[in-house]
Amino acid sequence: MPADAGAGRSPLAIFCLVFLPFALGHYLSCLLRGVNAVLTAELLSSVHLNPTQLGLLTSAFFLAFALVQLPVGMALDRHGPRTVQLVLMSVAALGVWLFSRGHGFAELMCARAVMGAGLGGCFMSAVKAISGVVAPARLPSVHGYLIAVGGLGAASATLPVKVALDHTDWRGLFLGLALAVLAVGLLIRMLSPAPPAVMVVKQKAGILDVYRDAAFRRTIALLLLPHSVFFGVQGLWIGRWLSDVGGMTDDAVAYLLYLGMAAVIFGAIAMGMLTEWAGRRGVTPMQVAAWGVLLFVLVQCAMAMNVRPGLPLLSVLFTLLGTVAGLEYAIVAQSVPPGMTGRAATCLNLLIFTGAFLVQAGFGLVLGCWPGNAAHQYPPQAYQAAFGLLALLQLPGLVLFFIGRHRRAGPSGKMMACTAAMINSKEEYETRSLWSSRQGKTGPDR
Repeated sequence: MPADAGAGRSPLAIFCLVFLPFALGHYLSCLLRGVNAVLTAELLSSVHLNPTQLGLLTSAFFLAFALVQLPVGMALDRHGPRTVQLVLMSVAALGVWLFSRGHGFAELMCARAVMGAGLGGCFMSAVKAISGVVAPARLPSVHGYLIAVGGLGAASATLPVKVALDHTDWRGLFLGLALAVLAVGLLIRMLSPAPPAVMVVKQKAGILDVYRDAAFRRTIALLLLPHSVFFGVQGLWIGRWLSDVGGMTDDAVAYLLYLGMAAVIFGAIAMGMLTEWAGRRGVTPMQVAAWGVLLFVLVQCAMAMNVRPGLPLLSVLFTLLGTVAGLEYAIVAQSVPPGMTGRAATCLNLLIFTGAFLVQAGFGLVLGCWPGNAAHQYPPQAYQAAFGLLALLQLPGLVLFFIGRHRRAGPSGKMMACTAAMINSKEEYETRSLWSSRQGKTGPDR
């Protein structure tokens, strides 16, 4: 979709016909991605699972999500988001329905994978549609609003799901969600405007060009692992950590997860606004992201210490600061041609959700190295090892970014800074001298 595709439409029309329908799809995708964090007790009581199986079952969503990214990206650039989303949401509805009828580990994992494959295009379709009707300078804030809607979906997967379970079981819940997914797919097809004809490019070459792009590589070097950690841990293990280490009840865990997702909404909007504000003052989105990632890693280090009075605060801070990773999409969308935004978003998602799968499954493998009790709880030492390992893995990206920034400044950057300082000092000296001379001339007359 060309950059000026939305030039003839009012902001209200863009919101109602483009943003809202695709945002609803992203909302349901985030809800279904994280719903197992609240349903863990119900799933464990219905199907006997160990930590490794639970991690694999939940993370199958991420693996299937990652595997469909490249074909979905090519389809988005060729056929447009509204056509692609109808097909994908129909597949997702089938997966959610199959999950509601699953009885064993293999059945549930396959259904979860179908679900992830069908929901694999929700965010990228929204990015593709929005990037075609919104000015590039506004993309960070609009993407922030989109991520905030996703945070609302993730928040709906916590306390509201817990309340819904008072009126139905988890199977009835998934049946209702299957109908909602299908309805949103039809809504996108009916409301979203058809994209104009675009120039057909070689799809394979376009994908390779994305991975060859230096800005793309710099972005993922800093933000890929934090983004994967945020998705992988928030979607399952935060709740188990609060329960096993903090000794909290299921209702208390659901409430804290709800607060955490509310923090995602606030953090996504605030991050977009902060990035735009910083950009007007010469600070790049990558610099904003780097400092945010640093704070995110520090929170994980604190979580690895398992200080029980601080667990609720740390769980909320984890989700609040994890939203900084969402800047990846805006940075990448600004660095590629409009005709490649779909493939660029899917290349990014391929890496992020593959990483989230590895994080979520790997976290369960680390916990499984310690024996659990009869209530399927694991000792604090297991969580210390898992969180400590995650924090350690993210440090190289931060170090490389700050070293690279220092090298890019180099002697020339330092010389420019010294020259600017000298110019400012000279101008200040001349201003003061002029002011003094005028004071000297006017002084006797007073």
